Formats: sequence, structure tokens, C-alpha cells
Amino acid sequence: MLIKNALVCDVDGERKVDVCIEDGFVTEIGTSLKAKTNEETLDAKGAYLLPSLVDTNIRLIDSALNAKNIKAISAEAKRGGVGHIVLNADSQPSIDTEVVLEFAQHGVASAKGAKVDLMLNTLKEDSTLSNIAILLKKGVVAPYMSTIAKNDIAIKIAEYVQMYRVTLFCKAEDNSLIKAGLMLDGDVSAKLGLAGIPSLSEVLHVSRMIEIARHFKIKILFKAIASPRSVALIAKAKEEGVGVSCEVSIHHLTSCDEACEGFNTLAKLDPPLASRDDMLLLQEALQRGDIDVLTTLHQPSSPVNKEVAFFDAAYGCEGLENAFVNYYEKFVQSGLVSMSELLCYTVQNPAKSIGLQRGKIEVGVEADFLLFDIKSLQIKELF
Repeated sequence: MLIKNALVCDVDGERKVDVCIEDGFVTEIGTSLKAKTNEETLDAKGAYLLPSLVDTNIRLIDSALNAKNIKAISAEAKRGGVGHIVLNADSQPSIDTEVVLEFAQHGVASAKGAKVDLMLNTLKEDSTLSNIAILLKKGVVAPYMSTIAKNDIAIKIAEYVQMYRVTLFCKAEDNSLIKAGLMLDGDVSAKLGLAGIPSLSEVLHVSRMIEIARHFKIKILFKAIASPRSVALIAKAKEEGVGVSCEVSIHHLTSCDEACEGFNTLAKLDPPLASRDDMLLLQEALQRGDIDVLTTLHQPSSPVNKEVAFFDAAYGCEGLENAFVNYYEKFVQSGLVSMSELLCYTVQNPAKSIGLQRGKIEVGVEADFLLFDIKSLQIKELF
């Protein structure tokens, strides 16, 4: 296929060129390229040709791990311009044994949309260690850990991460504090009469895990950070040479706890939405480059689990099917970041966390692209 008149954009910038794709790989890039005999030609008419997104923090509907849900999420991701997803390990059942992993891999094999990878849950339901070594050898791309793990367990997990040279996906949370509240502890929670979760729940454990990363010289990607104080701690540690990085969701950068007013269960997220002031600080952190990875934090729930009282409602919301369009409107159109910067946060950096190189459109790379028309704000083609 020859794609003509495209505005090619990747992490290196933008250029108006033609792109030739053969057998799923880019074979030629240049101006005024001519189609070969019987080669399909697509006139992009100035639309953006971009690498498909990578999202490493995706949950299935109601966190139910089965082949049907995996197939559905793969198709949904592809429609949203996301070409590669990693399913969160804290599903039902959790990916913490060989049996569950093989069950999940069978479901992945039937997915025909976005590529689906799996992470392992380092903690079993009783907070003991899963068989990390075996699961890593059998194909998971990253270990996942909640900081409900006690220090001795966290240290053992760090030793495995050090041994296998993978990135630890870490959710910073305090078990005793998250169980006591429903949303961020602040003026809005007080107004609604809802028990709050203090931001210290996250910050305390970010500090703890930074020191573990420093000591063992391992890489940690902090998942779905919500506090600007946590972002600042991670940024300072990075300056000091510690192998830590920071992921923040589109929701936490564009919405605040005021969205919970009226007991809006769609705004009941995990982690909870920050205050308006903190949301603005997170946007500043994004512009400074202190945030490394963006996620849709896709956590879909059935109506029976969401359209109920706020206290009973499940955490999470949807964001995958319109992922790229939402990123473009809320970040690029608003002037927060450039298109190339957006691709660093949504393609290059998340891919790097699972050991892949993505984000460039050049000869030799696999053609996992999308064609995006900024006039209609629609994805025209997926490759």
C-alpha cells in the first residue's frame, strides 16, 4: 500500500511525506513516491499518519477475565486508535497462577484487534507471593504490585524484578486508608457527606517505593498517580538517577473531585480524582515533562454496578473507544502539549516500560498506524 499526501507525525516531529507499506512493514518514505503495479494507493489528503497508541493500564468489564471480554476489549481499543494494551493483573480471577495465566493467554489468542499483553499479580489474595519467576518465563510482560504488600514482601518482589530486569508496575496505596473512604478527602467530600481518602495514602507509599527502587537499582512505573506531590517526588528521584517513572490518567488531568457533585458515580475513580488546584498542578507537571506515561485508565462496569448509590457503585469509567480523539481534543487542541509530545506519553514511553521500541515511523518498523483527520476529528483508517 502507498499512502500519499500524509502529514506523518511521530516522536521526532512532523513532515509531509508518502509512506509505502509492504507485508505489514514500512519499506519506503519520501516525497512524490509512485505506486508499483497493482499496488493500492490511499490519498490521505493531509490527514495525520500516526503510530497507534500503547496503554498499559486496562481493565476488562467488571474486571471479569474471560475470552469474550478479552476479545471485546481488543476490538474496542483498536477502534479508539490504541494498537497495544496490557491488561491489569488484578482481575477476577487474578493473574497470579499458571492456570489463570494459561486461561488468559487462550483468550488473548482469539483477539483480533489491538495486541493484548498480560501482567502478573505478584500478590495472591492472602497477600503472599505468587510464583513470579514462572509467570515471567511463561510470557507476562510486567509484574504488578499494590503497596498493600508489607516491607518484607515488597523487598522479595524487588529482588525478582532485579533478577529478571523488568519494570515493576506499582500502585501506591495504603490499605487502611483506601478502605475508609470513597473519594478524595477535601471540601467536596465534606459537602457531599462522603468519607474521604487522604492524598497521603498515595504519597507515603511513593516515597517508600522510591527508596526500594534506589536500593535495588530497579525500574518502577508508578501507575495512575493522582497527587502532584507524588509526581514531584518521582521527578526528583529521576534527577538523582533512580529508575522510577510516573503514569497519570487523562481523567486526573482534565477532571477534578467537583465531578463527583450530585453523587455522580461516573466520577468515582480509583485512585480518586484530585482537587481542582491539584488537577492544574498535574497539568503543569505534564508540560514540564515530569509525567512520563498517559493512560485512559479504562475501568468499565456494567450498569448494575455503576447506576447505583455512590457508596455502592464500582470504581472506574470508560475511555478506550474514543482514546485518541479524547487525547487530541483535551491535550493537543487545548495547547497543553504538541502532537509529538503526546506520542511520547502515549506510545514511546509506555512501550518502553514493557521492553518495546515504538513511536517512530521509519523504514523497517511494523505498520501499526492510524490515519487521523483533524477537521472531522475522526480516525479515517487503521493499519
